Amino acid sequence: MAVKHTSEIKLKVGLDENKIPEHITWTAQDGGITNEETKAVMLSVWDSKRKESLRIDLWTKEMPVDEMKIFFHQTLTAMADTFQRATNDDKMSDTMRDFCDYFAEKLELKRGN
Repeated sequence: MAVKHTSEIKLKVGLDENKIPEHITWTAQDGGITNEETKAVMLSVWDSKRKESLRIDLWTKEMPVDEMKIFFHQTLTAMADTFQRATNDDKMSDTMRDFCDYFAEKLELKRGN
């Protein structure tokens, strides 16, 4: 099957003198996003040759800890949903969601975060 279209997602990271992120923007033209500011990014890619995931986790100095907790909770919840769509494994997806509920409870996150 030939590629009919390519789509690009760009991240720009402004670093301080110690190479600590101070400013992050992202662009996804196909999604209507242009130089949108963000305080944190988690990116995972799969290396099928080595059978391992590779990650980039970045956050700015301005990312508050309370927002980081919410960001993690929402990311974990989205991963459970993605896992279910990718594998059709309802039992493990539900187990992951149970953990997300436990995570939110222990961090005292408000419902809906």
